[in-house]
Amino acid sequence: MHILLTDRLSCPRCGPVFGLILIADSLEDRRVFEGSLGCSNCRCRYPISKGFVDLRPPPRTDTRDNKEITVPKSPTLIELAGLLGIIDGVGYVGLLGGMAGHSYALAEKLEAVEIVGVAPELQNWDEIEGISRIDTGPQLPFQDRSLRGVAFFGEEKLFEPQEVARVVARSGRVVVWGGVEGWDNALDSVGMKVLVAEDEAVVAVGQ
Repeated sequence: MHILLTDRLSCPRCGPVFGLILIADSLEDRRVFEGSLGCSNCRCRYPISKGFVDLRPPPRTDTRDNKEITVPKSPTLIELAGLLGIIDGVGYVGLLGGMAGHSYALAEKLEAVEIVGVAPELQNWDEIEGISRIDTGPQLPFQDRSLRGVAFFGEEKLFEPQEVARVVARSGRVVVWGGVEGWDNALDSVGMKVLVAEDEAVVAVGQ
């Protein structure tokens, strides 16, 4: 995990107004390999192991298996990058669930942007520059307007529309691919402006 991502994270139990405090046991080139994140409000601690952050709220049960996440065939990397609309600059982009399979390639394309992959399968990946890997519960553990973009598959139904909209910065984009039925209206209803509503993709921008 990139050490500066700590400034964008929040306690999944207490909500986005409660940030987390990093205790780093192993740190190299501004990446945290071992340690924990703690909440000053509820006193809960979230472990970091081999760079992977477990932000599931307690009680945690170890139901994660060792299956691997694969690179999606659709959308392609070029399609995803184009829909996110990020050309340059720094910041964070969240790839949720199966979309996190594009993390390696997108990190190479957007060198100054940190990709935050949110999927339990990422615990099996090596810690590398440009990608922070986390697991979480039903709430996204980010402070409001923390990310320049978020992308996910609509059919996975991982997070509620208002939760996705909450973490995206003004002018940042939410990209929904596949299973898009209803997502245009849902994102519009939580204050986002829909730019694209097609059979395979919905793109909305934060306001």
